[in-house]
Amino acid sequence: MQKEKVMIPMTTLDFYKYEKDGLVYYEFDATECSPPEPMVNTMNALRIIQNENERLVGKFFHEPTPLYAKIVDFFEYEAKALENGDFEIVFQVKKS
Repeated sequence: MQKEKVMIPMTTLDFYKYEKDGLVYYEFDATECSPPEPMVNTMNALRIIQNENERLVGKFFHEPTPLYAKIVDFFEYEAKALENGDFEIVFQVKKS
């Protein structure tokens, strides 16, 4: 799987795009950021997720629970605690 660096407007982190199992993923790592940078980057990156075949994958130093309340009407997410204590969250457009 080859990851391609992509520019996402109004973000300050590096984002990478790749395809896996017929889905398009956009990935970023916010584990070294201080608030509000992880939330701001996530909110701006979610704008590019337009259909059910796209995902946004973020790595965070803690579970971003305040973010969930802001996106609940439009996006679903799956959170996974990593062995090192960080969290990986996969966001997708909410299914109708």
